[in-house]
Amino acid sequence: MMKENTCSSVLENVYKAEERLRNVVVKTPLTINNNLSVVYDANISFKREDLQRVRSYKIRGAYNKMATMSEEDLTSGVVCASAGNHAQGVAFACNTMKVKGTIFMPLPTPGQKLEQVKMFGGGYIEVVLYGDTFDEAKDAAIRFCQKNNGIFIHPFDDPAIIEGQATTALEILGQAEDPIDYLFVPIGGGGLAAGVCSVFKELSPKTKIIGVEPSAAASMKKAMEKGKPVLLEKISRFVDGAAVQQVGDLTFELCQNVLYDMTTVEEGLVCETILSLYNKDAIVVEPAGALSIAALEKYRNEIKGKNVVCIISGSNNDITRMEEIKEKALLYAGLKHYFLVRFPQRPGALKTFVMEVLGPDDDITYFEYTQKNSKEKGIAVVGIALKQNKDFSPLLHKMKKHDFFVNYLNNDPSLMNLLI
Repeated sequence: MMKENTCSSVLENVYKAEERLRNVVVKTPLTINNNLSVVYDANISFKREDLQRVRSYKIRGAYNKMATMSEEDLTSGVVCASAGNHAQGVAFACNTMKVKGTIFMPLPTPGQKLEQVKMFGGGYIEVVLYGDTFDEAKDAAIRFCQKNNGIFIHPFDDPAIIEGQATTALEILGQAEDPIDYLFVPIGGGGLAAGVCSVFKELSPKTKIIGVEPSAAASMKKAMEKGKPVLLEKISRFVDGAAVQQVGDLTFELCQNVLYDMTTVEEGLVCETILSLYNKDAIVVEPAGALSIAALEKYRNEIKGKNVVCIISGSNNDITRMEEIKEKALLYAGLKHYFLVRFPQRPGALKTFVMEVLGPDDDITYFEYTQKNSKEKGIAVVGIALKQNKDFSPLLHKMKKHDFFVNYLNNDPSLMNLLI
């Protein structure tokens, strides 16, 4: 059970952290979003941590932690592990405070985040790429600390980190003109959520806080179900800012009795949200930054007429990922489909497919075919984009009617990983 004075003691230190960070972090805006407010018939506001100095809230915890460390510890150098945003916060703090830092990051970390870490750290940090996941990079960082007497700056499960992230909540409450009915907060390891819960429990206890995770990395949801943090054997790295196999002991303790609800969202919906924010509001977010907004649809009836805040946690998105994001969004919406198609090896077969099978608005976006002279019919992999998902059934019917259909690939994850 959570100790009764835990949140109160955290809150006292949050005010101290706020003073410590006053000239370091940007007081990011809390702005109403007109588009979504109309869609959900509610007052939907965004807390724009994507506009922070390192383009995420992580600078708050990283700087606060290092600012509370002794001169002796800082002289020894600091070490951290991160999928990107915490690394940028630590790098910024190292450069600002003139402290040497070693930063471990997973090998698949997007190039944009790597470049940002190096830029913010200047000559004070060294980046080490290790492992496929954050957790593997973290284990390597801890081993490095043990061998070199370094100080590990945990990305979420540390009181000073949590208290720094919690200053986001103080800003929200100071900026809100009306009481907040619902607050949607993204969760990876739980540092931001733990800080937010601690502040709102004391200062706005009627606010319903909803934690949001990617469905393929739902470590806090699993912890809530089991009553303790548990290690997920396998997670997806796509929502890299929230791809954590196990939430922290302290973050879980602070969240478990305060969160109103935990929910998850599919990667495709995250991608739809990223594209919608860009196209409608010119807001660029990373996958983790879209989590809180992607969850709104699940609570449409509940939030109607209410004051709702969504924390946009970061905008460190690599532009090279946009094709993958678009593809995942189309697949999720049922507007992109892949098939194995049987083509007779005769002139005009493709013309027949286009004229007799495809609808007027259907578009071939992927086509791979190799002619086999020893066979009467050849197999092609074909990707087709639709204008409306209701066009799928007629397409499938005509494909079978004309004996082109072999197999539908969208439901086979192993094959789809080769295509997108």
